Amino acid sequence: YPSEFLVQKITEDNQIPVHLQVSVSLQYVAGLKGSALVEFFHGNIAEVENEELRHLMWSSVLFYKTPNVEVMACVLLSTKAIYFLLDDSFVHADEHQSDFWSKENSDCENSSFHLSCCFVLKLNDLQSVNVGLFDQYFRITGHSADHIVTCLTRDSYNTHTFIQQLMAVLSLLARTPSPEPVDKDFYSEFGSKNTGKMENYELIHSSRVKFIYPNEEEIGDLAFLVAEKMDGLTHLPSLNILLYVLAFQVNHVEGSAPNTSSLHPKTLILTSSDLFLFDEDYISYPLPEFAKEPPKRDKYQLADGRRIRDLDRVLMGYQTYPQALTFVFDDVQDQDLMHNLTLDHFGE
Repeated sequence: YPSEFLVQKITEDNQIPVHLQVSVSLQYVAGLKGSALVEFFHGNIAEVENEELRHLMWSSVLFYKTPNVEVMACVLLSTKAIYFLLDDSFVHADEHQSDFWSKENSDCENSSFHLSCCFVLKLNDLQSVNVGLFDQYFRITGHSADHIVTCLTRDSYNTHTFIQQLMAVLSLLARTPSPEPVDKDFYSEFGSKNTGKMENYELIHSSRVKFIYPNEEEIGDLAFLVAEKMDGLTHLPSLNILLYVLAFQVNHVEGSAPNTSSLHPKTLILTSSDLFLFDEDYISYPLPEFAKEPPKRDKYQLADGRRIRDLDRVLMGYQTYPQALTFVFDDVQDQDLMHNLTLDHFGE
């Protein structure tokens, strides 16, 4: 029997982000309030009778086996497992995942019957949690490729709250303590290969789950990558990344209703001189221990880049969060007008 405060908190969190589309079955879940939500969890989702629902969050998720399919999910954290309640449409979205999802219920094509799949990751199988840059997303890693999920919260508050709740729940797990470390001798201490690259900041929880946070070098690597993409500007002594945010690029669909648009996930990076949109791989990096080969695509792929000095105006929508921004750039591309002006007036 959860406390009134917890029931109220879970009810408040049970809201689908307004800009994302979900199926009827998930809309039904989002409509549940208070004790009805807790009863729904125990009656339809929970695997053990005595587990407690501790946290609820709506988030886009990516699976390691299907890195190109981002799907909306209701993420439920209990004292035993993390449950991802998914649209049934996701099962049929990718041809290559027939071995990943069982198709036992695929014959339920009756339109009045709305099915949701539930992907379960038991806390005992959890090995590590990688937190993304600026807490925009986090990746949960289990013992195999089937057990790697990234939650694209696009919100540092939601990420922080979930990680806190997860740590609290993991503290309740009774796990056997790690064996005592063996005293290292001189040769093993100083003979270990040093790559010269600083490892990411790791926090090893008492449950032996690793929480891995990015270090400053990751921002440095990203700044170097961005500098490579900037034509003729790589000689800049210092390139500062002012903003890193996971956003959506809005493409209005031709010939459809005025409000219909398709959202394409993008990573927006703002520097002191340029605005970039990248396609980022949120699920494959850092490489899991069992990975036999590197991923087929780079972590960052440039989708678009414009100079700030070419920016003509920024249009802001007046709707509530999430805010829509339209950047209008000048048509004249790759012509440095100030540079030409200087040559005309002052010669060499």
